[in-house]
Amino acid sequence: MGAVNQGMGLHLVPDTQPPQSTQRQPLSPVTRRLLARAREEWTQHEFAAAERSLTNVLSLAPDDPEATRMLGGVVLRLGKHAKAIECFRKVLPVWPDDDDLRLGLGIALYEQGEVDEALRHLRCACEIAPTSASAWFNLGEALAREAHTPEATPSLQRALELDPAHITARLSLAKAQANLGHVDAAVAGFREVLRRDPGNAEGWFGLSNLNTVRFDAADAASLKQALARHNLSERDRELLAFTYAKALEDQGDYAQAFEAFRTANASRRQRIRWDAAGEHRRVEAILRVFANEMPAPLDAQLGREAILIVSIPRSGSTLVEHILASHPEVEGANEIKDLQNAIDAETQRRRSAGSNTAYPLWAPDATAADWQRLGREYMAHTARWRERKPRFTDKSLITWYLVGPALAMLPAARVVVVRRDPVETCLACFRQCFSERSGFACDLDEMADYCADFLRVTRFWVDKYPDRVMDLQYESLVANPEAEIRRMLDFCGLPFDPACLEPHKARRTVQSLPSAAQVRQPIHAGTARSALYGDKLDRLRRRLRDAGVIANE
Repeated sequence: MGAVNQGMGLHLVPDTQPPQSTQRQPLSPVTRRLLARAREEWTQHEFAAAERSLTNVLSLAPDDPEATRMLGGVVLRLGKHAKAIECFRKVLPVWPDDDDLRLGLGIALYEQGEVDEALRHLRCACEIAPTSASAWFNLGEALAREAHTPEATPSLQRALELDPAHITARLSLAKAQANLGHVDAAVAGFREVLRRDPGNAEGWFGLSNLNTVRFDAADAASLKQALARHNLSERDRELLAFTYAKALEDQGDYAQAFEAFRTANASRRQRIRWDAAGEHRRVEAILRVFANEMPAPLDAQLGREAILIVSIPRSGSTLVEHILASHPEVEGANEIKDLQNAIDAETQRRRSAGSNTAYPLWAPDATAADWQRLGREYMAHTARWRERKPRFTDKSLITWYLVGPALAMLPAARVVVVRRDPVETCLACFRQCFSERSGFACDLDEMADYCADFLRVTRFWVDKYPDRVMDLQYESLVANPEAEIRRMLDFCGLPFDPACLEPHKARRTVQSLPSAAQVRQPIHAGTARSALYGDKLDRLRRRLRDAGVIANE
């Protein structure tokens, strides 16, 4: 089950040179030639060939530390992180003070989800080599991804002090500054990237993704020129195309902007897997399975600390989380995957035990003890979010599938469903270049179907669990914030606090870049755009109308 991850994440990248030869014992001539070949293949970025050569070396000299270390570096670049970890751990006792080795091990561990150990090795790399821009960048990037943004920014700044031409570090720093609410600094950072590299797709998209920068005619011309290049990757072309479309919007040319969005999304849809029919079948299965009652909980108070926020992207979920996180009793955890991970792990556990059913088909077989076990595991995994405050938010954009198991696991949790006008929601998602795991947004027909399924399922949860699931309309929230915020706080069992009426003053990290700058502004209406596109959205309206999502005119 893939999470929706808004924005374009940067990859942790190690240094690109092979490790220097540090031969510790004699090798046969054949083995030396194979090792030299592997080194040359690495230099030429022929990593698959280098893996084969190094495998042959180790078949002849199984304990050779240099070959083992090189193999770790090669398989890391091939995305084989578990194998890289095995290699690096094997030779770490030989070179415990080698910063490149620590860096490679930290990267591999991070990509495998072993975050705490990864950060330990990345910090160690910085201590061993305090003048390594690569070490500081990778530490800062990992910290930023884990919402440790206040600690991430000094690391990224240090990387830039050591290497001012480190474009990736400059991009990461600008994103981190935006997440912290330092919007002017973020804009300046993205603009500096573009000064150094005028066609940089990530720099242009970063500016666009702030949703507060207005592009002028010169920006539009620069974007058009950047798009005309023939050597662009598909991803860079799409980032530039989405940004160019928003520049056209800023020039008032909505007809051409729509065509630019349509072309960019069509490109994405060709390379992004999205099984619309399969997703609809899963929705039908969820509605069928959870029409039945779940076992009575063994601990009715389990999960009372959790407030789950459920929505489709670009519907106001980040604003709702920011409002709740302005409360002195609530920590905003941003978008976390612990609930999804718990359900995926249970599916895997049951498969290992001989069951071949995925979620939601195993839910009827789960006992009260199973749900309690999952709930306790979830609470243990989210403990970091309760270190400073007693309550926390869990905002995941796929939780709408998981409200049933969430409330079976966490019977005292509260769920806030945030929904926005369906036409505005679909248009907003169509205008946003998400990650490769959100293919529903590439096509307005599929987006309409996805939105209709979301509304069907969330209405089902509201009807089934009216005391635990709240329906919150975005338009009502921004039109009458105090009444809606009071209602939400009361539903969550929180006393009213006036700070929740001014969430733009809250000092916290907001990981969703498209919303990070917007939530620093006072709550306001006037975000609707669909009227600007006129008849371009007529087909979308018809599809939503046929699905019973919007009323006949």
